[in-house]
Amino acid sequence: MPTPRSPLKIGTRGSPLALAQAHETRNRLMAAHDLPERAFEIVVIKTTGDKVLDRPLKEIGGKGLFTREIEDALADGGIDIAVHSMKDMPVLQPQGLLLDCYLPREDVRDAFVSPRCARLADLPRGAVVGSSSLRRRAQLANRRPDLKLVEFRGNVQTRLKKLAEGVAEATFLAMAGLNRLGRAEVARGPIEVTDMLPAVAQGCIGIERRASDLRTEALLAAIHHAPTGHRLAAERAYLATLDGSCETPIAGLAVLDGEAVWLRGEILRPDGSESITGEARAPIGDAAALGDGLARTLLAQAPKGFFDWR
Repeated sequence: MPTPRSPLKIGTRGSPLALAQAHETRNRLMAAHDLPERAFEIVVIKTTGDKVLDRPLKEIGGKGLFTREIEDALADGGIDIAVHSMKDMPVLQPQGLLLDCYLPREDVRDAFVSPRCARLADLPRGAVVGSSSLRRRAQLANRRPDLKLVEFRGNVQTRLKKLAEGVAEATFLAMAGLNRLGRAEVARGPIEVTDMLPAVAQGCIGIERRASDLRTEALLAAIHHAPTGHRLAAERAYLATLDGSCETPIAGLAVLDGEAVWLRGEILRPDGSESITGEARAPIGDAAALGDGLARTLLAQAPKGFFDWR
């Protein structure tokens, strides 16, 4: 059990959203175990993805850019747990590390953000839209090929500043992040999942630990949200079979329907010229097999070179 003299070290990125997620994790652990705030220490670790902001993610290494340094610190014992946005997490984990604790999932939807237009449909032809997400860019190109898409990286505050400076007419953020920052008013409104299926694991916070650390395993078990875990079992198995990275436009969302999991998926050509969608259901206990099966169904419909840049 952590104490003020030997606090549990919580590793996180340093953005306002990452810190909000680390604080939520700490607060839930405090409440679950009746511990004071001083029994925890939040350790900020700067990742490659935070340092390199002038190039698209696909050019500098993909998803692991936001996790590698944090996982190195966890493996080396510099921190005791790592708090991650699950949509940033590669499906393969370093040996000796384990992800088996998830907090309750937030709003999964994308947020439409624009200083002048109330809805995506209101954007004029040829309007400039900024996004660093290949999935969002491909979906937008598929739905609105008339728009001009530009690279748009940085945290929430940086992106809002770019909009105010006129770099783009609109952008997209995750409603989950805005809610956790107490900034829901930034969004003109959420985009329903029927119009834009979100990224796999969007809205989810995962807490990683060393597999051998049984004390921490017991601490985290008290705050694990099993329904979110079932949904992610399906979504991450789906992503793993698709070999998802920042170079492959993939969307997916699992929801619980009684004792079943309903999984919807979409894969797109990077330029948005073609989209393949599908859905499937299975008992909760078969969530991972469901994700793998839907991914194989979509891949079977995709022509050779589907994910290649044209």
